[in-house]
Amino acid sequence: MSRGRRPGIHAVVLAGGAGTRFWPLSRESRPKPLLRVGGRETLLEATLARARRFTSEERIWLVCGREHARAMRAASGLPAGRVLVEPRMRNTAAAVAAAAIRIGAEDPDAVLAVLPADHRVPDARAFAAAIRRAARAAAGDGALVTLGVRPSRAETGYGYIRLGPPAGPAHPGLHRVQRFVEKPDRARARRYWRSGRHLWNAGVFVWTARRILEEIAIHAPEIHAALAPLRRDAQGGRRVFENALERAYRRVPALPVDKAVLERSDRVWCLPVDFRWSDVGTWQSLAEELGVGGTVSQVIEGEALLCDAGGNLVRGSGRPLVLLGVEGLAVIDAGDAVLVTSLDRSPDVREVVERLRERGRADLL
Repeated sequence: MSRGRRPGIHAVVLAGGAGTRFWPLSRESRPKPLLRVGGRETLLEATLARARRFTSEERIWLVCGREHARAMRAASGLPAGRVLVEPRMRNTAAAVAAAAIRIGAEDPDAVLAVLPADHRVPDARAFAAAIRRAARAAAGDGALVTLGVRPSRAETGYGYIRLGPPAGPAHPGLHRVQRFVEKPDRARARRYWRSGRHLWNAGVFVWTARRILEEIAIHAPEIHAALAPLRRDAQGGRRVFENALERAYRRVPALPVDKAVLERSDRVWCLPVDFRWSDVGTWQSLAEELGVGGTVSQVIEGEALLCDAGGNLVRGSGRPLVLLGVEGLAVIDAGDAVLVTSLDRSPDVREVVERLRERGRADLL
């Protein structure tokens, strides 16, 4: 694509998984993107609104699992043909590849902005500007661009990106990626925070459909081989493509796109960004995003009375909640179940879900 031509950006919103660490609000029948957490919009609604800032309505796509397809179609308002339904969960590499094949058949020069459906980014304007900058690098230089958020604290719950040298004078501010770093321990997170060269991996990616498929063929040939038959049916109707996905997904391995491609490719660039971002992966991360700490508590919904109770995150459901003389808690009432946990243990909520599963409490899953 010519450097002077503005790339056509398609938003690919990934809405797979239930978000078990947000139990008891998030359930198999009510996945995390459909929750309202600290705002009037659901996380999915907010993501779609951000996408409309940098692309047109007809270029917004959603990828979700079969078990949530009906709810996701209804919540998104997207035509059925732009909701790509995975027959089973195979992680993000397969989801990205399937979307690239489908969109690339319709628009060979498409630039894809891959967005998780369950993140919070209050500054939608800055987010859209970053996507447009990344799209120019993806379209003009064939880069695989990832957004890197400048850390505001020594966070152990996120992966990190170590910046390499500048990408070049044509793209000021962008850097080549030296390497991706797994979630660190506390001491290493402090070093990363102070270094100025490590950014949070936001899981937001921008690349052309053509380039990501080429890179998958090189670095993840098993995924390429499993999904190659999709190309025959990519321009068929929705049912034709879904049937092709069903056959392909019997063979495709489950790998995140980071490990399948980005950690192996030499074409990965990073755009550092300064806006507030959170994957709101746990009640603790939501509390931090909402400013909970010290004497400050937040009631995100319902009625609650807090007496000498600072630093708590509270969500009610049709009955008053009273907290007296406690601090640092998440108290989440979902109506049929109540979670009470210290905020620093909230990442372990998925263990609760597994225990409920072992006890046969499908009604709470």
